[in-house]
Amino acid sequence: MNKFIATAMGLSFGLASFSAMAADEVTLQLKWVTQAQFAGYYVALDKGFYEEADLDVTINPGGPDVAPPQVIAGGGADVIIDWMPSALASREKGVPLVNIAQPFAKSGMMLTCLKETGIESPEDFPGRTLGVWFFGNEYPFLSWMSKLGIPTDGGDNGVTVLKQGFNVDPLIQKQADCVSTMTYNEYWQVIDAGIAPEELNVFKYEDQGVATLEDGLYVLEDNLSDPAFVDKMSRFVEASMKGWNWAKENPEDAAMIVLDNDMTGAQTEKHQVRMMKEIAKLLGDSAVLDEAAYQRTVDSLLSGGSDPVITKEPEGAWTHAVTGKM
Repeated sequence: MNKFIATAMGLSFGLASFSAMAADEVTLQLKWVTQAQFAGYYVALDKGFYEEADLDVTINPGGPDVAPPQVIAGGGADVIIDWMPSALASREKGVPLVNIAQPFAKSGMMLTCLKETGIESPEDFPGRTLGVWFFGNEYPFLSWMSKLGIPTDGGDNGVTVLKQGFNVDPLIQKQADCVSTMTYNEYWQVIDAGIAPEELNVFKYEDQGVATLEDGLYVLEDNLSDPAFVDKMSRFVEASMKGWNWAKENPEDAAMIVLDNDMTGAQTEKHQVRMMKEIAKLLGDSAVLDEAAYQRTVDSLLSGGSDPVITKEPEGAWTHAVTGKM
């Protein structure tokens, strides 16, 4: 009897060990620091959605010195979060990124301007100084200016581009007439600095017809030839969307999960709850890439005149192979 129990216990231990070993490892590289912009992934990790999908997921935060395409090209991640303009530009430059899922259906990007500058419409941009993010985030702005026919090299007929840090200081300090902001983040930094909404004019890329897709999930093309990798990514995307759906329904609790994962201690509950509620407005009903939205992004990036973001129509830059298995 004792021998049987010992054998059974050994078998049980062996199965548990095998189960632990069987979990597929996934490393996700975020586009930016730990914040509610990525709440769905942290929720999926915290609530055990990844574990239920037999996944062992590591989430690596980003930052001003982290370029996700470079990380995945160097083998530092299995899947990254990036904006499509950056991903397509990277693909054309030799990093074969493929969009496997698109949780964000709308863009949160906009230019926020002080009303006192007299800027009431994009026609008022020439001769002004505009704050622009770089490191791959400049592409939507450059495409917009190209569409408007406004040079970006200064002068009375063009705009002076101020290389903006990831803050709104140039607007607060009146070094720029407008700065780049996201609906869920930097806009609220302006408000928190004591500038009232009625003192601002905002130009949302969505409203201007120049919105490009943001926060998609990208992998390296060669990995998609491995059915096991495709299956792993399918489970990852499905579990992540469970996380996003939970976060949309429970924004306050989702914000707290994000804060629990913020090792810097830089985030605040008020800002993260507000961010999560704004992020929820950008999410789609599924992670399946809308091909029409993809084409609009491509067309915008190709319309750069003599200096387009990409020079030719991409081929193989997206797939439904992963979301099609969900």
